[in-house]
Amino acid sequence: MNQVLEHRSAGAAQQTLLEVKDLGISFGGLKAVQNFNLTLPSAGLYGLIGPNGAGKTTVFNLLTGIYQPQTGSLSLNGKHLLGCKPHEVTAAGIARTFQNIRLFPNLSILDNVRLAGQIRIRPKLLSTFLRTNGYREQEAALKAQAMDLLEIFDLQDRAEDLAQNLSYGHQRRLEIIRALATKPSVLLLDEPAAGLNPQEKLALAQSIRQIRDRFEVAILLIEHDMQLVMDICERIVVLDHGVTICEGTPQTVQNDEKVIAAYLGAIADDA
Repeated sequence: MNQVLEHRSAGAAQQTLLEVKDLGISFGGLKAVQNFNLTLPSAGLYGLIGPNGAGKTTVFNLLTGIYQPQTGSLSLNGKHLLGCKPHEVTAAGIARTFQNIRLFPNLSILDNVRLAGQIRIRPKLLSTFLRTNGYREQEAALKAQAMDLLEIFDLQDRAEDLAQNLSYGHQRRLEIIRALATKPSVLLLDEPAAGLNPQEKLALAQSIRQIRDRFEVAILLIEHDMQLVMDICERIVVLDHGVTICEGTPQTVQNDEKVIAAYLGAIADDA
């Protein structure tokens, strides 16, 4: 099997990759996120949790250029990303999935992945129009990379099926594959276990570990399934009303009084 992503050196495992300092944004008078800090090492596997409305997806939108922070700084491998548009952030090395699946349902599974891979190439208009040898070679390489990724996730035999014909669990998987096709150094997963049954969640947990180990990509995930988070994450950041109330190992977070109070309060509000 061809190697689909460039591996990074083992010695870089503990180096800071994504550094976020005092990130913040307000909507009207509401402070959605305040003074958010994160240091994500290369090949780290971190979780971002909190009750509904805590600001987790807003953080992802800030990290990926969908929202522009009003305060703070953001850098990837020392490159400052504030002011970058979403496609520029992706090209820099941050890819994401969404809480609500955003595949191209009427395109094939293969084309969904192949389109994502195009962010890494710069096709010339003339070569594309004339379909030169260089253009055909580029397209063949994109297809080979996409098929390699699909094979890793056992979807190669369905490459020509429409994305909308996949089960919900496989659509979730395809979103992750599509993000990997951009060759990220940081992968943001927004509630990847949402809507999955217990067996699919177990498979997802294994897949996330394999993705981190195989591609040496740092992962930050938002997830409401606490068992999954505690099982796979090395460190966890907890938000409540846009403010970080705890950061540490799973054991530290589980036993933190502020975290317990935040979740108990959320349960009481729901009741």
